[in-house]
Amino acid sequence: MSARGAVVVGGSRGVGLAVAELLASQGFGVVVNGRDPDAVASAVGGIGGRTVGYAGSPADPVVADALIERCMDEFGHIDALINCAGTAEPAGSSILNVSSAQFRDLLDAHLGTVFETCRAAAPRMVAAGGGAIVNTSSFAFLGDYGGTGYPAGKGAVNGLTLAIAAELRAYGVRANVVCPGARTRLSTGSDYEAHIADLNRRGLLDEISMQGALDAAPPEYVAPTYAYLVSGLARDVTGQIFIAAGGFVGRFDRQTPAIVAYRDYHDSPPWSLDELDGFIRR
Repeated sequence: MSARGAVVVGGSRGVGLAVAELLASQGFGVVVNGRDPDAVASAVGGIGGRTVGYAGSPADPVVADALIERCMDEFGHIDALINCAGTAEPAGSSILNVSSAQFRDLLDAHLGTVFETCRAAAPRMVAAGGGAIVNTSSFAFLGDYGGTGYPAGKGAVNGLTLAIAAELRAYGVRANVVCPGARTRLSTGSDYEAHIADLNRRGLLDEISMQGALDAAPPEYVAPTYAYLVSGLARDVTGQIFIAAGGFVGRFDRQTPAIVAYRDYHDSPPWSLDELDGFIRR
């Protein structure tokens, strides 16, 4: 019961699997989660050590609660929660053709999973006096890749994580975001390559971004950033959005408003449309 306990959601494949492997090598007891029971069993067998599996979708609150309980039962505590699960936007998805059901499914896969697992883990971490949460977002939240539910879900993950970090800082619980760039099953194959090329043709991706998307490093190059953020080395790091892509590690500056015009409403009328146009477009 002495091993540090970690839950890796989406840990049976891709970035999540690389993270689970690295944490296990550093002495964590790891609960590997994924929707496919066979993939979970394969991951657990490959990692070995104090690694156990729990299959199911943590967007379901019952599964999320059971997943955290499994970590508590196996290791006595939950020190780290890492959310790496996700699903790709349907090919050709656009606000012009996405269905309401597709949009809700995408939000559920990204935001729903993060919310439910954080909801289940946070009280345990607060009670223990500390813990670390790392949620996965994407460059897609900027809108550069188009889409609908995927960028919306990832943007919401950012906002939720920053709110969790602010609220739980006083309890010793940290929360950060990683936007990874890695070659996984979601970023390989002819359909993916055609999608990236189409985004470039439409002007949504420049040449450098397109080449980076087509030549991403293996997940092993991304995993150390996650492992660092749940380690004691990062004890003062919280409420930040990081980028990890191959040999590149970056950080998004926190958004702050830039004032484009000001006047005191107490003694001034509302702006006219022409006045707004004059300083918004200058």
